[in-house]
Amino acid sequence: MASNSNRKLKHRRNKDSDDVEGGDPEVWQMFDNNFKQVQSVLDRNRALIQQVNDNHQSKIPDNMVKNVELIQELNGNISKVVSLYSDMSSDFSTVFNQRNGDRKSGDSRSE
Repeated sequence: MASNSNRKLKHRRNKDSDDVEGGDPEVWQMFDNNFKQVQSVLDRNRALIQQVNDNHQSKIPDNMVKNVELIQELNGNISKVVSLYSDMSSDFSTVFNQRNGDRKSGDSRSE
């Protein structure tokens, strides 16, 4: 059943992408770059979490001390991801409202 819904979603995305092909390539590039930044930070967090777990399981005092710094980096990275998603949300809203405004003004011109 999940694969059926995935096919529907994929079909919907393909259908939707036809509608946005005329969109601003710079906007799509901006979103792509932002998602790549987020993914990079999330990948780093995954590595940090693994290192923290390994250090904790080793029970070596020096490794436990290193965890403090690793966890601080994790906290900073989480804040960075929140900020990146917030910026993307704001950018998306701006682009959506601009495009929506363009459509509305286009509709009123055709009357």
